[in-house]
Amino acid sequence: MNKVLLVTGGGRGIGRSAAIMAGKLKYCVGVNYLQNEKRANETVSIIQDNGGRAIALKGDISDYDDVNSIFDNLTESFGPVNYLVANAGDIPVRESFFQSDINSIERMIRVNLTGTIYCVYRFTKTLIEKKITGSIVLISSEAARFGGNHISTYAATKAGLNTFVVGAAREIGPYGIRINAVSPGTILTDSLAAEGDEKLKQIKNSIPLGRIGTTDEASETIHWLLSDKSSYISGSMITVSGGR
Repeated sequence: MNKVLLVTGGGRGIGRSAAIMAGKLKYCVGVNYLQNEKRANETVSIIQDNGGRAIALKGDISDYDDVNSIFDNLTESFGPVNYLVANAGDIPVRESFFQSDINSIERMIRVNLTGTIYCVYRFTKTLIEKKITGSIVLISSEAARFGGNHISTYAATKAGLNTFVVGAAREIGPYGIRINAVSPGTILTDSLAAEGDEKLKQIKNSIPLGRIGTTDEASETIHWLLSDKSSYISGSMITVSGGR
């Protein structure tokens, strides 16, 4: 059976890194995206250029019909999806939650929390029906622990995922399915780089290791959790934050 991995939000940041690394590790990779088809196709091309197999899959994870289509299309291409990296999420705008548009708050919750749960639901439901084992990694955030800085709703959604991981692990473990979370701290993504050199310098000074983490460092942890090397770990969250 193929190792078939879906990476939601796989066209950018940690998702892109995880998808590219998966291709090198001989997974068949589904690169999900919502709006930026170009970035998703670039990710697919990189995987293919390295000898891997991948397809781009458009879909909004906050819509369960879209979630079903994403999984169905990936299964049709490579076989049953037995690995999941639930990375897709709305990027928070730094403002007090009471200044936010109510539709933006609802969207944040539907994508980051509800949409991720939809993906896990479809993934586990299929594997249990087919009696296939699998592994899931959710992408949380250190904001879940300290509330973030003017990103309260975002932090709340990630805290919800942390709790979900613990409960879900107990429910799906008997079927041979593991679920864990990676909680990145400050990672150098495109959105962070746009903050400017002075801001990045301030951030570096606040991190005990004295530097900002890379997307590949987060991805190494993701793939360790996906793999059999972590076969007795489920219901856990691993922090990738440089000690901050």
